[in-house]
Amino acid sequence: MAKISIQNLTKRFEGQTVLQALSLTIEEGSFFTLLGPSGCGKTTLLRCLAGFNAPDEGHIFFDQDDMTHVPAHLRNIGMVFQDYALFPDKTIFDNVAYGLRARKIDKDEVIQRSFQALDLVGLKHLDKRLPAQLSGGQRQRVALARALVIKPRVLLMDEPLSNLDAKLRLSMRDMILDLQKQFGITTVFVTHDQEEALAMSDQVALMQSGQVAQMGMPSYLYEEPQNAYVADFIGSANLVPVKVVHAGQVEVAGQQLSADTTMARSGVELRLVLRPETLKLSPSRQDVANAVAVEIKSRQYLGAKTSYRVALQDGTLLHVEQLGNAQFSIKDTVFLSIPSNSRVVML
Repeated sequence: MAKISIQNLTKRFEGQTVLQALSLTIEEGSFFTLLGPSGCGKTTLLRCLAGFNAPDEGHIFFDQDDMTHVPAHLRNIGMVFQDYALFPDKTIFDNVAYGLRARKIDKDEVIQRSFQALDLVGLKHLDKRLPAQLSGGQRQRVALARALVIKPRVLLMDEPLSNLDAKLRLSMRDMILDLQKQFGITTVFVTHDQEEALAMSDQVALMQSGQVAQMGMPSYLYEEPQNAYVADFIGSANLVPVKVVHAGQVEVAGQQLSADTTMARSGVELRLVLRPETLKLSPSRQDVANAVAVEIKSRQYLGAKTSYRVALQDGTLLHVEQLGNAQFSIKDTVFLSIPSNSRVVML
């Protein structure tokens, strides 16, 4: 286990800056996720941690050890890749044992630890098979066993679930979390899937253009986004153009509503963040507070909830989710209540 400190890290490729003086700290034993769209720099940062990419500026520390220019094979990291990266001509056992043999571990210990690692991921009985004889989920479990068997100081995972179907992703997600907590390994997980990030992480760093847009606990990013980019990427959000009338009051489609304006700044475009599941539709204004009139444009019955698309008086469309069966019909005029603590952020 190790605490990871990244200080002013900059990485360029062919004159293009991919990481821009990036700094963050990853606590020992935590599950830390780098989240963001393609091209934001998250995989480049992971490869710098692994030693595959050398930064142009800045430093990387594991505890007090400066790892910035230490070769990858001397960093004692476990790596799980998106495409598994197994040796196709080696058995499952030999794939897992490879890292131990490369470290000149005693033969009996190699056998013992390799079988233990395979047992942890439920594949001990398949030790003699080749990777081509396994399913995608099984191959990813082999890759996880191979990463864990060396008892790494840091575990790095580059979109390890993206090639799996939805059901396998959920089971692998649980297995990764269980093993990470069992061994207490500092883990850095890269994904573009915000649901994975919210469900799995102790801390999330949402990246944008080679920098950290916002970092913190998943609930912090979801409930207290610092700008429209964060609000839009973390969960589902309606971003409604607003004007601040005065502290705690905004104008939406010509009507005044209460909202949290503490993040608002003058001279910039502002958006009101409305989470679909926090909104409430009612046939009467008297039944709801802090409400505006809307027209039902469409609805979808989704079992436990009904999804509506509604329009404000200026034509702005919003997504609203209500528990239970549909209560309103298309073209109905109803009243939309928003929580008074809905946040105003900068675009």
